[in-house]
Amino acid sequence: MSPPIKYTETPNSKGNDWYNVKKLLPYLWEYKGRVIIALLCLILAKVANVGVPIILRDIVNSLDISLHQTLVLPVLLLMIYGALRISSALFNELRDVLFTRVRYRAMRRITILTMEHLHNLSLRFHLERKTGAISRDLQRGATSLSSLLNYFTFSIIPVIVELLLVAGFLLYSYDGIFTLIIFSCIAVYIAFTLAVMNWRLSHRQEMNKHESNANNIAIDSLINYETVKYFNNEELERSRTDKHLENWENSGVLTQTSMSILNFGQAAIIAVGVTIVMFFAANQVATGVMTLGDLVLVNAFLLQLFIPLGFLGIIYRQIRYSLTDMENLVHLLEEQPEIKDKKNAKNLSVKQGEVKFNHVDFSYSKQRPILKNISFTIKPGEKIALVGASGAGKSTIARLLFRFYEVGNGSITIDGQNIAEVNQQSLRKNIGIVPQDTVLFNESIYYNLSYAKANATKAEIYHAAKMANIHDFIQSLPDTYDTVVGERGLKLSGGEKQRIAIARIILKAPKILIFDEATSALDTRSEQSILTELRQAAINHSTLVIAHRLSTIVDADEIMVLENGEIIEQGTHEVLMKNQQNYFNMWQLQLQES
Repeated sequence: MSPPIKYTETPNSKGNDWYNVKKLLPYLWEYKGRVIIALLCLILAKVANVGVPIILRDIVNSLDISLHQTLVLPVLLLMIYGALRISSALFNELRDVLFTRVRYRAMRRITILTMEHLHNLSLRFHLERKTGAISRDLQRGATSLSSLLNYFTFSIIPVIVELLLVAGFLLYSYDGIFTLIIFSCIAVYIAFTLAVMNWRLSHRQEMNKHESNANNIAIDSLINYETVKYFNNEELERSRTDKHLENWENSGVLTQTSMSILNFGQAAIIAVGVTIVMFFAANQVATGVMTLGDLVLVNAFLLQLFIPLGFLGIIYRQIRYSLTDMENLVHLLEEQPEIKDKKNAKNLSVKQGEVKFNHVDFSYSKQRPILKNISFTIKPGEKIALVGASGAGKSTIARLLFRFYEVGNGSITIDGQNIAEVNQQSLRKNIGIVPQDTVLFNESIYYNLSYAKANATKAEIYHAAKMANIHDFIQSLPDTYDTVVGERGLKLSGGEKQRIAIARIILKAPKILIFDEATSALDTRSEQSILTELRQAAINHSTLVIAHRLSTIVDADEIMVLENGEIIEQGTHEVLMKNQQNYFNMWQLQLQES
C-alpha cells in the first residue's frame, strides 16, 4: 500500500505548470516497476526505429553497387530490416500494455482522493460552491490527468529519445551542418509554438469558464425542476444557459482561428527545414561526399523526426489545455477543511447521552451573529424542544451539535466530553437526525434504509421499517424493497420519506436524536401518525426537537423559545402557557391560523 498523498504543496507555487506536473509524480511512482520497464521498452522501440533508416541505407548502397555488377539481394540486411520493424512495434505495444495500469490507477486514485477531500470539507464550502461547477471541474481534472500521462509517456518522451539518438548518429557519421539545421528548425518550431499557444490560452480559459457556468445553470435548473415549472420559467433558464453558451461559442471561434494560424506556421517551418536539409544532402551526393543510401537515410530520418514533430504542436496544445483544466482541481484539493480533528483526537464514548451547551456563541460571519450565550442541558432520556421564528438559530444549534461548524465561544459537551476534542466520525456515529427535508439517494429503498448501517442484516432492516410503520407500504410496491426512489426521493411522498428517515435512525440506534422540524411539510393526519412513530423512536434517548408546529412538542420535558439567537423563555408547555408571554402568543397565533 502506497503512502497517502498530501493535499497541499507550497502556496507560492499556485498557477505554476511545473507545480501541477509535480502532482502526477506520486501517482506514477506507485507502480515504479512498471514505469521503469515501460520506459525501457520505449527506449528499445526507439533504438529499433532509428536502426531502420540505417539498415535501409546499407540496403540501398548494396543494391547500388550490385547494379554495376551482378544483382544480389542483401538477404541478411532485409531480414534485419524486418526484425527492426517488428521489434519497434513489439516494444511500443509492450510499453502501452505496461503503462495502461499506471494511467487508470492514477485516474482512479485522484478521483477517490478528490471525493474523499470534498467529503472532508466544511458544510460552509458546499453551501457556497455550485454543484455543477464542482462536477465539471472534477471531470475535467481526472480526464486531464489521464491526458497528461498519455502525452508525456506516448508522445513527448519518445520524441525526445528519438531526437537524441538521431542527433548522436548524425554528429558521428555526417557533417555537423545537418544536425545544426535540424535542431535549429526544432528550436524555431518550439519557440513559435510557445508564443502562439500562450496567446491562445486566454481564449481556452474563457471557454472553460463559460462552459462551467452554463453547465452549472443547466444542472441547477434540472435539480429544481418543479420550481421552474411552478413559475413557468423554462424560457428564463434557457436564456441564462444560452447567454453563457454564446460566450463559449465566441471564445471557441477565436480558439479555432488561432489554432489555424499555429498549424500553418508549424507546417511552414517544417517545410523550410526539410527543403534546406535535402538541398545540402543532394549537393553532397552530387559531389561524391555522400552515397545514395546516405541521402535515403537522411530523408528517412527527416520523416521520422518531423512527422511526430508535426503532431508535437497539437500535443503541446493539449498539454497546455490539460494543465489549465487541472488548475481548478488542484485548487480544489488545496482547499483546507474548516473543521479538523485535533491530533490524536479520541473517540467519543457515550454511555448516558447527556448533552450540554455551555454559553455558546456562534456567527457565520463577524457581521452576522447567530447565537448568543446559549446554555441548556439535555439529560439522559429527556426531550428538549426549540421553537422560534425562522432565522432564530434553531437549525444552527443542530449543525453545531453535529460539528458542521465550530462554536465561536463556549463549548458543547456530551457526557462531559467536549465535542471539539473528539473524533468527528465517532461524534456523528452517536447522533441520529430526522431532517425537515429527507433527501434520498437515487437508489433502492433497501439501499436508502441500509445507509444508516452498512452491515445491517435484512432482518434488522425489516424490523426498523416495521417500527417506522412503512414495511407494509414497501411490500405493496411491485419491486418491494428494490424499488428505486428517484432523484432526491421524488417518487415518494413527504410522509413516506419521513418514515424512511425514522427507520434509518432506528437502525442506526444512536443515544442522541434530533428531530429538525420533521413534520413541518406534512398534513395534520400524516403528522399525527408520524408523531406517534417519533415518540416511539425517542424512548430512552436524549432528544432535541426543533419545531415549527407547537402542537408537536407539548410533551417535551422543556421548551426553549429562541429569538435573535438568544433563549428568551424556557419551561414546560404548562408553565409557558401560564406565563402568557412569547410562547403563549405563538400558541394563540397558531390556533387562529388553524
